[in-house]
Amino acid sequence: MTVIATQMPARVDSLSNVRVATVLFAIAVVLAVAKPILPDLLIRLPDWMILPWAQWLQALFDFVREDLGLIYVTRTITAGLEFVLDATANILYGKHRWPYLGPISWASVAGVSAVLGYWLGGKRLAIIAGGTWVWTAVIGQWKLAMETMSVIVVAAPIAVAIGVGLGILAWKHRPVETALRPVLAVLQTLPFFTYLLPAVIFFKVGPTAAAVATIIFAIPPMILMTTLGLKKVSPDVVEAGQMSGSTRWQMLRHVYLPAARTEILVGVNQVIMLCLAMVVLTAFIGMPGLGAKLLAMMGSFKLGRSFEIGVTIVLIAVMLDRLSKAWIVKQPVHFEKGTPWSQRHFFLLAGIAAFVLLALLAWVVPYFHEVGRRQDLSMGKEIDYAIKWVLDVDAIQATTQWLRWFLNTKILIPFRDSILWLPTSSVILLFSAAAYYIGGLRSALVIACFFGIVALSGWWDRSMITLYTVISAVILATLLGIPLGIFASRSEKWSGRILLACDTAQTFPSFIYLIPAIMLFGVNDVAVIFSILIFAMVPLARYTIEGLRGVPVELTEAADMAGSTRRQKLLHVQLPLALPTMAVGFNQAIMFAFFMVIIAAFIGTQDLGQELQRTLAGNELGKNFVLGTCVSVMALAFDHVIRRWVAVRKAALGLD
Repeated sequence: MTVIATQMPARVDSLSNVRVATVLFAIAVVLAVAKPILPDLLIRLPDWMILPWAQWLQALFDFVREDLGLIYVTRTITAGLEFVLDATANILYGKHRWPYLGPISWASVAGVSAVLGYWLGGKRLAIIAGGTWVWTAVIGQWKLAMETMSVIVVAAPIAVAIGVGLGILAWKHRPVETALRPVLAVLQTLPFFTYLLPAVIFFKVGPTAAAVATIIFAIPPMILMTTLGLKKVSPDVVEAGQMSGSTRWQMLRHVYLPAARTEILVGVNQVIMLCLAMVVLTAFIGMPGLGAKLLAMMGSFKLGRSFEIGVTIVLIAVMLDRLSKAWIVKQPVHFEKGTPWSQRHFFLLAGIAAFVLLALLAWVVPYFHEVGRRQDLSMGKEIDYAIKWVLDVDAIQATTQWLRWFLNTKILIPFRDSILWLPTSSVILLFSAAAYYIGGLRSALVIACFFGIVALSGWWDRSMITLYTVISAVILATLLGIPLGIFASRSEKWSGRILLACDTAQTFPSFIYLIPAIMLFGVNDVAVIFSILIFAMVPLARYTIEGLRGVPVELTEAADMAGSTRRQKLLHVQLPLALPTMAVGFNQAIMFAFFMVIIAAFIGTQDLGQELQRTLAGNELGKNFVLGTCVSVMALAFDHVIRRWVAVRKAALGLD
């Protein structure tokens, strides 16, 4: 009876949600059918209801920048930041500024990286760390890589320091955490163009603006992981520190921060990866380096050279990821009292020795200092010829032409036209009905509010084109990614292979996927969908594998003993239990799609991304912020509903 009593309210709530959601859905359908006789207010908001948000925001930004003097503060910061960036640029690739010490030879950097890798993770990591820089040098991309790294080595530490400081404040003061939570949610969903334009306006174009945009972009995970780590510190550890008479500062420095070390270092890892991703994208605002070169190669459709640059970025990303992850798991080494200094700092001395010896070698043999243009091993032209030869094969051309015709005429264009045809009120009610079914009244109101913001922005049609692109790409990615994940989850060997492929695909610079999409399908919606599809498949395949392999062995064995077939076991045991984990992958796929759809504006779309790209040329900060808000609230709407569904599903399965 107790069980029945506790289950009844949940069942009643579920039935109530279904009924209300059905009513909302029915009203939405009626509004769509009755569109010819609906008043204009319910079809699209009339112009008089669209307030001039962009002009107001532009006026506000101009007032803050000029009248309140923020521009003078940012210019002061720019001077200091530019001084540091000039120093790192001089050391890494020889920019003729203070301290006039560079450039460091590629051999020295590779040698020190190999020693660092060996100290953190042994021989294999040493090969990855040193080999990455060897590849970068011999392929002829050393200076480009160092231009990129000169910003990362400045932006990442600053982002970590600010993130840790704000994370500590959020942990200590609940109002600070409450205030930061929505800000961080918005920052993590804003399109990257929204970061770039303010950086250009308030800071100097080039590396300085790139560093500022990168720092802001990378801070959120550091704040979240610092707060999470400090909250998870064991009360026993805290009590022991208090009993020893530690002050607040001593407690923070010697108790809380060391106990939260793992979570903080995970945050550092995420900061490094986000910094690399953003520095590549800041090529749009004049940041030199690998991203700028890749953008130039894309403009001339040189796929071979673009592929080589993409491989370099992937190798650097993998190297930084592995080094930072090895740092997370490496525990401090404690030596016995009286151990010689040289023994305690053996790897430090080894790194210094490797640096000096290889610097001397580079001084004697110029090749080890800089690989000349005629000495590099670039195969860009050969790769270009090979790709063009493959694409000229009749079977491939026939296949891509048929796919382009079928997807455009039978699926994509009808779907796009349908979304654009629907009245605004009908679309808002449809999404609210889905939200009510999953999360009740609160979720429905949140979703209605989010899409109401889009309607009031004056960019409804462009937003719907963006939404249509995201939904189409995610549906196709789901149809491919989930079966791939199910197949891979059945064996350890294939799981490892697919996860490695996912890691590689995710670390490739995002806009490199535009090139094969254009070459295969031309400039149209199919190319945009295809470029997003690859990026969105990664989390779907990854979390499907993790979810299915995380199902308790006892349950699968019980299904086997009950005589279930493989299909029955998958449908009735594994998938239901793995769905909460798979939903996280679905959520990430949607976030990746919203991110990538803005990149796809480079192809020439008609969505919000194209308008955002135009704001960079016109310095229209108000319009940029309005457009970015539209993208952000749509992404947050999906994020809210999926998170709510995961929470409900976990509660139903007793996994909380």
